Order: sequence, then structure tokens, then C-alpha cells
Amino acid sequence: MQALLGKALLNSLKPRDKPFEVRDTRTTGLILRVQPSGTMTYYLEFKRGRRIRIGPSSLPADDARAIATDHLSAVYKGKDPAKVQNQAKSLTFLGFIEAEYEPWARQHLRTHAKTIQRLKSNCSRFSAKALHEITPQEYERWRSKRLASGRARSTANRDLDDLRSVLSKAAQWGFVEVNPLAKVKKLKVDKKGSVRFLSDEEEVRLTKQLDLREERIRFKRDRANEWRKTRGYPCLRLLRNIPFADHLKPMVIVSLHTGIRQGELFDLTWDDVDLKRRSLTVRGEKAKNLQTRHIPLNERVWKALSDWRSQADEKNGRIFAGSSGDRFDNVKSAWKAVLAGAEIEKFRWHDMRHTFASRLVMKGVDLNTVRELMGHADYQMTLRYSHLAPEHKIQAVAKLLD
Repeated sequence: MQALLGKALLNSLKPRDKPFEVRDTRTTGLILRVQPSGTMTYYLEFKRGRRIRIGPSSLPADDARAIATDHLSAVYKGKDPAKVQNQAKSLTFLGFIEAEYEPWARQHLRTHAKTIQRLKSNCSRFSAKALHEITPQEYERWRSKRLASGRARSTANRDLDDLRSVLSKAAQWGFVEVNPLAKVKKLKVDKKGSVRFLSDEEEVRLTKQLDLREERIRFKRDRANEWRKTRGYPCLRLLRNIPFADHLKPMVIVSLHTGIRQGELFDLTWDDVDLKRRSLTVRGEKAKNLQTRHIPLNERVWKALSDWRSQADEKNGRIFAGSSGDRFDNVKSAWKAVLAGAEIEKFRWHDMRHTFASRLVMKGVDLNTVRELMGHADYQMTLRYSHLAPEHKIQAVAKLLD
């Protein structure tokens, strides 16, 4: 029997007294075998009399075709898919990441480096496990222990997302029959929990520390040039006659007044900034949700970027480049020192993004506009700031007295 394999066909098939098979009309060699018990399984016949199991009928037909096509491609290259499949069954979680998932992630995930790092460190419990040995029960026990040790519920959910992504690819590519964690539920979290943002007093202290840091850098450069001058060496670039001593202060100003993520900040190029129209563009390919957004520049951030451009090296086009011209990885040391000097505690770089959104809401900006400026794909992300604009709630309960 031949037919186009798909959901409609599977729903129409009835088991018989003996097993029977349906061959796909779209992909050569793809077979659906139906048992008298009603169990349906995909197989690939890659040579006469030789076949391998693709997966259960719960696998979407298009995915079964994709897996079959990959196996047929291997056959054309002289590989035996049966041997490959047997090797896959003994492949460990770490082995799969390094041999299969990481090369794919480099091509398809914008944050592949951080994702792979998290998988290898946070999920090291499963490193030596064969893929088929990872079970929902084992995962649940592991998660419970981590929560008991103080792991945040939101972090546990992110770990689950990472694990499921890997195992989903393993299932799609035929290394396991199904994703064993597909039906594991995420933990409930408070999506409207407290948001850390700078108070006015903290911003005053932060600005003061940034200015002091600039002065220390300039003083150090002055001393260095005095030493070089007395010994006949060429002097380094003077820092007294330019707006900024280095990158940190303009980075902070841009972050506080545009709300862009740190990764987006590091990726900014001068082509992304229109100083005449006073607009900054976060390109879709560099954004977390892959959606382009445009952010108007207020007076302070416009001046900071204008001043920075007057002194910055624009050779590679990047607005903020490292000492060798490459992309920044982090600014943790300098940022940590400034926060310590300003006596600001429990405040991350990402919290400047929260500060941007919180202040917009407190100034009366509607949540939809805040969502657009922040680049939130999910409106629920923006609702975490709604408590900062309580006027509508006050008006609502006041109606009880009308």
C-alpha cells in the first residue's frame, strides 16, 4: 500500500489481524508499519532487505521524512545508517553536544557560545549518561536537589529549556526515539516579582563614581606621559581634551537611556545610529527575539554618542570595541568596581534595562509603548512593571465609593 504519510492518514488507519505497511509516496524508502495492537512505527528501508527504525507514529510525518532523508544522504556517502544508529544509542549527552549539537548551534543560535557553556556546566550531571538513559524521573530528582540547594526556580526553568532543546534535536535527528523531557512541566514562577532599578540617589552616586573613575584614568595617563617625556619616549594620547577617558561611562549612559541588552550594546555599529534623526536601531539579527526595533535618543544619550563618536576609532564600525578592536565579551571588573565605590548592592548590568523601563512607566508611558521600546516578544514580560503605575488601580477601587 502506498500513500502520503500524514496525520489524516494515520487517523484513518485501522489495525488488522496481521501487521501491514504503508509506503510514503513522497520519500523513497519511508514506511509506516501498523501492528495488530494498533502501534504504528516509522521505518526506513535504505537497501533491499535492510531497514532501520525511525521512530513512533507520534513523530510528525515531516520530521520522519527529514530523518529519513538524512539517513539516505549518509547512504549515498557510503555510510551504513544501521551502524550509525547503533553508535548513536551509546552516545553520551556530552558527546552528542560536542559532536552534533554544538556545530548546529554555531550556525543557528545567536547566543550559541553561552548556551553551550550553560549546558556543559549546569547540566554536567548528565554528561556521562547515554541519551536514552536520561529519564523524566531522573531529571525531576536532579532538579529537586538543585532547588533545595538554593537554585532559583526561574534558573531551573532555563536549564530545562536548554536540556529540552538538545534532546529535541537528538530525537529529530534519530539519536533517540522521543524527547524524554517533552512533557516535563516548568516550575511556576512569579512573573510580576520585584524589579531592581536605580533610585535617584543611587544614580547620583553611580554618576559620581563614573566621573571619579574617568579622573583616575586621566591622571594615570598624565603621569605616564610625564615619565615618557622625561625619557624621550613618544607620549600617549592625551585624555584631558576629549569627552571620555574610556568606554565605560558612555556605555552606561546608552544602557540607562535606551534599555538595550548588554549583548545588543556590544554589537552596535555606527550604522545602527542616526545622530541627525536621533534614533538608534537594534537589528533583528542581533536582537534576542530576532525583531528589529527603533529607539529614539533623548538629549543625554544623543550627546554622549555624539561626543564618543568624535573620539572613537571607527575602523571596524563597532561603536564600542575592545582594545584590539574586537567585540567586548564583558566589562565585569570595571563595572563591579564602580558599583562598589557607589555603594550600590545587588545591581546587575541588566538592571539598567529594568531602570529604563521602570522610569518610563513611572513617568506615565503606556505599557505597550514600553513593550515596543524594550523589544519584548511577550506582553507578560512588560507587565512586571505595571505595579509602578498604580494610578489606574487606585481609580478602580475608588469607584467602590461612588
